Amino acid sequence: MSLTVVGVPGNRRVTLFQDAVRAAGLPAARVVAWRDVLDGEARFGARETVRIESPGEDPEVGRLLRGTDDGTRVEGSGRWYERFTAAVGELGRTAAAAGADLLDDPEELAVLFDKRLCHGVLDRAGVPVPASPTSGGRAAVNGWDDVRALMAGAGLRRVFVKLAHGSSASGVLAVETAGPGRIQATTSVERDAGGHLFNSLRVRRYTTETEIAAIVDALAPDGLHVERWLPKATQQGRSADLRVVVVAGRATHAVVRTSRSPMTNLHLGGARGDLAAARAATEAAGGRWADALAVCEQAADCFPGTHCVGVDLLPATGWRGFAVGEVNAFGDLLPGLTGLPGSGAEGLDTYGAQLAALTHRRPGQHRRAGHDRVHA
Repeated sequence: MSLTVVGVPGNRRVTLFQDAVRAAGLPAARVVAWRDVLDGEARFGARETVRIESPGEDPEVGRLLRGTDDGTRVEGSGRWYERFTAAVGELGRTAAAAGADLLDDPEELAVLFDKRLCHGVLDRAGVPVPASPTSGGRAAVNGWDDVRALMAGAGLRRVFVKLAHGSSASGVLAVETAGPGRIQATTSVERDAGGHLFNSLRVRRYTTETEIAAIVDALAPDGLHVERWLPKATQQGRSADLRVVVVAGRATHAVVRTSRSPMTNLHLGGARGDLAAARAATEAAGGRWADALAVCEQAADCFPGTHCVGVDLLPATGWRGFAVGEVNAFGDLLPGLTGLPGSGAEGLDTYGAQLAALTHRRPGQHRRAGHDRVHA
């Protein structure tokens, strides 16, 4: 029986995954190129682990999916999503015909890569999430005027405007208003003189509505998600959140991310924080750390056909409660981090934990909600 792992971007991630496969005593995972997936040439054999490259590992494939020759451009995520989900759907049919066990359900991937749909699924399941007028895709956003109207209708002064199919903070704007004519947006989007948008490593602020409207109007054709910007807890004066990896329904790894900007992504100046301090602050505020991890498991339970997810957990001010910002299909790159105490993944990195969990998984078996909770 083949175990087929849908791939994720980055050669470093490939190396870490291969190392974990060898440490588990398995033959090195065969890698299937995304070009073969797009061309319908992906093949699977018996008793092997197959890792599917991500489009991001081949710049030419990424450009083909996005319809652009410039990999730094922000635009094109809507086209990328349409072509990616079509290819993954076909991959799922090919894998099933070969008797392979695909570890990322194509239909769930389509939801996880659409922030509007994902938010709606989480909200209906009772997972605490930021309020959103676009949850479940119930409100179309055709430009800045729609964002303004949705903010006014929901009574929101601070929101995140996100590309529905974006990743790594691409196209994200943290927008805040303070009365008539007072507005600013924090983002890594750079706009050139021709109105084209580019991903930048420098976080910047736009302070006029004209500038902000131009960016949002340019992003809107790719699909936008709007949600309340929740005030977050801090560590040493920096805004903090957590990435929690959930494997086979159990929260196994966690890292605190801190930043001076609203985006905590490491490539935008974020840094790892102190997990022990986060746990202590949670318990000092009257909460239980196990309950914070249980929120992540509850979110993962919404996607029982996906073996591993990375949950962005948002701690409220003073560490008094938690909400889920996003659930990432490929959010498991946490180098040098071993499993949480009591998680069953002690001493294992995220890839080792995923492989270890497979030893208890029957071929074709999807995880069911209601598993034993982690008590760390």
